[in-house]
Amino acid sequence: MAETSAEPAGAGPTQAPVIAIGTLRKSFGKRAVIQGLDLSVPAGESLALIGANGTGKSTLLRMIVRLAEADAGTISVLGETVGGLRGASLKRFRSRVGVVFQKHNLVARMSALSNVVHGVQSRRSGPRTWAQALAPKAVRDEAMACLDAVGLADKAMQRADSLSGGQSQRVAIARMLMQRPELVLADEPDASLDPRAGREVMELLFRLTRDKGLTLVFVSHHMAHALRFSDRIVGLGQGGVALDRRALHCSEPELAAFFEEPGDGSASTHEEPAKPPAHVFA
Repeated sequence: MAETSAEPAGAGPTQAPVIAIGTLRKSFGKRAVIQGLDLSVPAGESLALIGANGTGKSTLLRMIVRLAEADAGTISVLGETVGGLRGASLKRFRSRVGVVFQKHNLVARMSALSNVVHGVQSRRSGPRTWAQALAPKAVRDEAMACLDAVGLADKAMQRADSLSGGQSQRVAIARMLMQRPELVLADEPDASLDPRAGREVMELLFRLTRDKGLTLVFVSHHMAHALRFSDRIVGLGQGGVALDRRALHCSEPELAAFFEEPGDGSASTHEEPAKPPAHVFA
């Protein structure tokens, strides 16, 4: 815990937040999922997003990169107003954000190295981004370095469908690194893995983003991971932010209690009086 409780790299009192969300609203049909949510995430912070199923965690991540449209409110990411982006501007913005999903989304019949090479498509296009055999030497060397960073350089030429679940997620992380992202979003990256592989993937993701000074926002239902790999824990409930605390000041029993009565105030019984709103929490 000592390492994760440190102040996020690069954060400062005058630095603009990497993510700034104001009065965000999102409904599916008649069901309101997010109602007036406010959230700010400073540079270099690792933030764990928790909450019961249906509270909008994955939807929030998707809206941040415009894979889902907000009904109302504002989302500013890396200095860009996301709702106003179109065409080439939206593509350039998305290239700056690395996303790790539950499903690894690898091309099964291709090698691990070719899958990592695909990450360069955020910066260039054409047949030379389709496979490692076609890639320029500089691209192939960078992809190998990304595989080495996740501990899989020795699996470079192995087909993706022959890899274990944990190895596949590592390749997906290497592919994300190939984008050279400025922000990383991860939607339960450990959910489909066994406990050991899930812990190793989270350790890897946290270490890589911390070493590069990147902001990380990850969704987790694993409270031990939320505590260990974040600086700050935000819980969603009743359409907004129902919990916002430094990870150092949380415990697993407190977080478990939040899930029992999300958003009704019971999760805040250990908070200091007059807790500042999410947009000024640091």
